[in-house]
Order: sequence, then structure tokens, then C-alpha cells
Amino acid sequence: MFIAECLRAEAGAVLRIAERLNEREGTHWRNALNCLANCEGHIVVGGMGKSGLIGLKISATFSSLGQPSHFVHPSEAIHGDLGRIRRGDVALLLSYSGSTEEVLNLAAILKSDGMPRIGISRSHQSALASLCDVHLAVGEIEEACPLNLAPTASTTAILAMGDALALALSRRRNFTADDFHKHHPGGMLGVGLRKITEALRFRVGDNLPVVHDQVTVREACRHTSGNRRAGAILVVDDRQRLAGIFTDGDLRRLVVGDPNAMDCRIGDVMTPRPQHLTVDDLVRDAVRLVRERRLDEIPVLDHDGKPVGLVDVQDLIAMKVVSE
Repeated sequence: MFIAECLRAEAGAVLRIAERLNEREGTHWRNALNCLANCEGHIVVGGMGKSGLIGLKISATFSSLGQPSHFVHPSEAIHGDLGRIRRGDVALLLSYSGSTEEVLNLAAILKSDGMPRIGISRSHQSALASLCDVHLAVGEIEEACPLNLAPTASTTAILAMGDALALALSRRRNFTADDFHKHHPGGMLGVGLRKITEALRFRVGDNLPVVHDQVTVREACRHTSGNRRAGAILVVDDRQRLAGIFTDGDLRRLVVGDPNAMDCRIGDVMTPRPQHLTVDDLVRDAVRLVRERRLDEIPVLDHDGKPVGLVDVQDLIAMKVVSE
């Protein structure tokens, strides 16, 4: 199937770059990473045509991982946009052929200004490589295009190389999930990285009572009745640590099986040691439990094992991180 052939061609282009990472090529990558790590300003990415579009995405990846970055169009640079490049920046210049005139002109200008330059092109013998402090070779690539003309496998390879540089830089700088959240406060990524305690609608001491494991089911239901009631009862032991959970579904099954069971001890009919989260967990951890365990209610505990709240699946649906 032709589509499969295209996908294999692009995947193979990326794989061959990884396979060429011997000591010699590895030195080039380490030098590039060191150059980026020393950047005191922005990483300025430049490229023409399809490489330029790839450069836009690479720049966005750097920014999302904590390294300020922006894209400069090589043609626009010589018509005023050089003012967007400042001392302390590092240039990352893309051209698979290594001979794109506009990119070479920009590299020459930046070289005369003494700005650090990293080039990515087909060969270390390219014109772009000669104008850069550090160069990464993509290697000879046969495009996925049957005519071997449309930039396809080569742009995929350059994109992967840019992503690898951005991720390696973020790892060197110990970029954490909390740091990522600061750069992605909106959308699904931002919501998933919020602390679960920020998303709790039912909280102990507010609108979520807890009961002792020695009380009867009837007493527990009476104690937790109200207009804004959670779909489960949290049960604690003598040390106020979570002992179990008793859900509305448990109640229905109990009463149907034995109408007199309302007077039994809740500790005998609860689900002991239920799946739970801690105050250090994130919304995405709750989503994972809901998807993997099919849970509708998840207790949230402090570091001593005491309940602080309850995650209701309806709250996750309202946040649009779980679908009905």
C-alpha cells in the first residue's frame, strides 16, 4: 500500500539519524546542546519554505519547554527583522540542501555579528555548515515523494532533530511537570497538570462528612444527607485514616439483597482500602484511574492517610478531561 510506503520512508529517515549517532556525530550533538544551554536570550529559528514551517514548530517546542524562542523569516530578516535578533540569542538555521540562498545570507550576517549559529542540513560539507559554529547532518534522504522532489522525509527528520534538541535541553535544565504547567495553563494539558486538590468540589470539613467504621449504614446515611451530597461515603478508623468507601451503588445492592441490612455496621459492607489519590497527585492521575479502573468516586488523602476530599467523575466530565 502506497500510504504505508510513505510512512515507512519517513520513519526510516528518523531512524537512520539515530543509528548514525556514533562518537563523531555525538560530538556534534553535544556541541549543539552546549551552545543552546549557554543561550542567555532567545533561540532564533530560521528556514525557508517547508523548512521554515518546520522551524516554526521547533521554535514553539523550545518555548513550551521553558526556553524562549521565536522564528525569523530569512528574507524578512534583511528587510528589517534583524532587529528581532539580539545579543545573547542563539540562531538555529535549517536548510536540508544547505545551499538555500536566503538562509546562507542570514548565516553570514549573523557570523559577522558574532552570534552563535547552529545549522542543520544534509551534509557537514554544505555551505551552511561552513557558516555555522556547530552543524548537525541529516544525511542523504530519499523523500517519500515518488518523484523524490516534495520535502517529506527530510522535513520529518529535521523536525525530529529539533524536537530532540529541545527535549535534551529541557532535561539538562531539569524542566519539571510544574514548569510545563506554568507554560501551558490553558487547554487539556494545563488542566491535566493541575493539582487534584485544586479541582475538588467535595471537601472534608466543608461539604463532605466522614463516618467512623463502627456506625451503622443507617446512621452513616443520615449523617451524610443533604442537598449537595457526594455519591459516596468515606469511612475512617480510630486514627481518622481512610478505612474504606461506601458508594450509592453499594447502598442499592445492599438494600435489594437484604432490607434489614441498613442496621449492619458500615465497616462490614464498605470497600476496604480503595484506590485513592494523594494531595500531591494531578488531575491527569484522576483521569487515569477513571479510565483504567472505571471508578466514579476517588478519595484524596493527605500524607497521613486522612481523607481531605473526594473526586467525582462528574467533575472530571465538567472539566472536559473525561467524556461521558
